[in-house]
Amino acid sequence: MSRPQRSDHQPHHISKLLQSAQDEAGALFFPPKNTVRCVGRPMFRTQVARDVGCLLDVDPTVISWTCLPLVLSRRNRHHVPDFSVTRLEGANLVDVQPMFGKRPALDWVGEAALAQGYQYETRNEAELRGSIRLENARDLLQYAAYRPSLGDRVRILTILEECGSLPLSSCLQAVRTGHDAIAVIASLALQRFIEIELDEARIGPGTIISRFRG
Repeated sequence: MSRPQRSDHQPHHISKLLQSAQDEAGALFFPPKNTVRCVGRPMFRTQVARDVGCLLDVDPTVISWTCLPLVLSRRNRHHVPDFSVTRLEGANLVDVQPMFGKRPALDWVGEAALAQGYQYETRNEAELRGSIRLENARDLLQYAAYRPSLGDRVRILTILEECGSLPLSSCLQAVRTGHDAIAVIASLALQRFIEIELDEARIGPGTIISRFRG
């Protein structure tokens, strides 16, 4: 299913509202810096939104995601969602709800999203508190810009093909001397050549690594 396309011929005040939201978020910085599947400029209004972006990057069902993608309108009300997320089954608009601070009542947003061909969902900050997966995603994304050598990639994939799954400590031994072995593994996981267990515990020597099966 293809991603819904928004019109390029928006009223001037709607285009201005979207640009304003993007400019405000673009002036802020929330770590980590790098992304993997973000299309366009990464822009986040809160650290919680940035955290959700981290989780999107390690979600195997996500093809791509975009920040502050469009304006939803209903009569004289307008709202810019935090993300558009593209999966195989279609595209969702996603809003992030912080635990503290006022957010406007947006009961109408779901209907407005459906009218444009999107499903709508919210992610709450409370859901992310203490998330092991989030901490592991942040660790991996430190290496999002790293590109492992072809040799290291082939060696890792070969040993996993032969053995099925292995602990991280065993995979590190397959990396060529002089290369950053952790960076190699992290990059291959982010590029979906391998799968790394993210939910059981913080990444460590015993973390299980396997071939990515999609």
